[in-house]
Amino acid sequence: MADGLKVSVLIPVYNERFLAVESIRRVLAVRDPAIRELEVVVVDDGSTDGTREVLRAFAREHPAVRYIEHDRNQGKGAALRTAIAHATGDVAVPHDADLEYRPEDLPLLVQPFLHEQADAVFGSRFLPGPYRRVLLYYHSLGNRLLTTVVNVVTNLNLSDMETCYKMVRTTLLKSLPLRYNDFRIEPELTIKLAKRGAAIFEVPIRYAGRTYAEGKKIGWRDGLLALGAIIRGALIDDLYLNDPYGAHILHSLARARKFSRWMSDVIRPWVGRAVLEIGAGIGNLTIHLVPRERYRATDINPDYLAYLRNFAVGRPYLEVGTAHAERAADFAPLAGQFDTVVCLNVLEHLDEPRDVLGNLRAALAHGGRAIILVPQGPRRYNSLDRALGHRLRYTRARLAEVVRQAGFELEALLDFDRAGVPGWRLNGWLGRTRFSRFQLKVFDSSVWLLRRVDRLFPWRGLSLIAVCRNP
Repeated sequence: MADGLKVSVLIPVYNERFLAVESIRRVLAVRDPAIRELEVVVVDDGSTDGTREVLRAFAREHPAVRYIEHDRNQGKGAALRTAIAHATGDVAVPHDADLEYRPEDLPLLVQPFLHEQADAVFGSRFLPGPYRRVLLYYHSLGNRLLTTVVNVVTNLNLSDMETCYKMVRTTLLKSLPLRYNDFRIEPELTIKLAKRGAAIFEVPIRYAGRTYAEGKKIGWRDGLLALGAIIRGALIDDLYLNDPYGAHILHSLARARKFSRWMSDVIRPWVGRAVLEIGAGIGNLTIHLVPRERYRATDINPDYLAYLRNFAVGRPYLEVGTAHAERAADFAPLAGQFDTVVCLNVLEHLDEPRDVLGNLRAALAHGGRAIILVPQGPRRYNSLDRALGHRLRYTRARLAEVVRQAGFELEALLDFDRAGVPGWRLNGWLGRTRFSRFQLKVFDSSVWLLRRVDRLFPWRGLSLIAVCRNP
C-alpha cells in the first residue's frame, strides 16, 4: 500500500445542473502520490432540471467517469448504494456535487490507510486546522447534537459524524447492509462501522457550506429522522449482508464473551506456547487465548482478516494470515512450526475432513496437539445450521474415526455446552436463522451458573471437542 491506493469517489447527484460538472472536474484534477488511481462513479438520482443531460455529455468526453442514472429520485442513500456496487477501488468515499467539499483534501484521508491500518477515515469540518470557514450556527449545533448522540451509542469520540467525507475500505463498505435511502445513511454507516469494530480515524478538512437559498437540501426534519435512525441502530444489529461465512451469527456470538471464555477455559489445558488458529473469524476465541509466545490467527474472509490485523496492532506475538483448511499449499510454509492447532467450528463446513486434518497435522511438531470442535448430533440439524453453512453435525463415532484416519491419536473426546441444547432446538423449531440479542444476553449472563451444572444435563453436548495428538 505504500505506493498509493486506488480511490473510488462516489458522487450522488440530484438537480445540480450548474455545479455538478465543475465538482467532478475538481475531483478529476486531484493528483497526489497517495492516490495511485482515481475512479469516479456518478449516479444521477432522477434529476429533473437538466442535470442528467449535462452529465451525459460530460461522461461521453471523460472515460474515467462511470455514469449511472436512476429512473426516479430515490434519495442520497439509494444513489450511494448504487455507486458502492460499482466501486472497484481499494477505498471508497462519497463526494457531494455541490462544491461544499474540497477534493484536494482526499489525499489527507488516504494517509491513515497507508500508515495506520485504518478501516475508515472521516474528514472532520470541526477539527482544528490552519484555518476554517465560519459555518451556520444552528446547522453546526444540530450537527454536534447528532454527533454527540452517536458517540454515546457507539462509545466513539467523533467530532463530525455528519461529514460527507467518510472514506472506507471498499470490501468493508460492500459488506455493510445500508438500508436508508435518504440522509439517514450518515448515522447508519457510522454506527455499523463502529459495531463492526472498524478502526476509524479523523482528519481535518476544509468546508464551504451553502445556504438554503443556494440550494442546501438537508433540514430540521432530516435531523429528527436521523435521531430515529440512531435509536434504531443502537437497538438492532443489522451489520452484515448475507454471505457464505455466516457473519451475522458470528458477530452476534461475539457479544457472548462469557460463553467464549468458557470455551477457551475448557480447551486451555491442552493449548501450548505456539498456536495456530484456523477459522479465527473476528477473534471471539483469540482474545481469550492470547498472549502466547507465538499465536497465528487465520481465516479466509477478507473482512475478518482486516479486523484481526487491527486487533493485532500492538501485539507483536500475534500474526494474522490467510489459511484455507482444504489447501495443503497454505500449510506448507508452516510445516512443523506449532505445538497446538485450534480448529473450532470449521470441519462441519467442509467436504473432505480427513484431508483438512492432514493439513493441520502437517503444521504440528511431533507430539503437538490439534484441538477440534464440531457441532454434535445429526438429529439437531436445523435452520441455524443451514444459515451457518454447516453440511453436517457429527456423532462421537464419526469424529473419532475421522481423527484416527488422519493419523492422530485421540487423547480426549469431550461434550461441550449441554445447556445450549434446548435453546438451539427451540430456535430451529421456530425456523430462525439467527439468535436474538435478548436470547444471547440472557444465555451469556447465565454462563457463570450453566458451566458449573453443565454435566448434570442428561443429553449430549451441543458441541463435541476432540483433543488429538500428533504421534
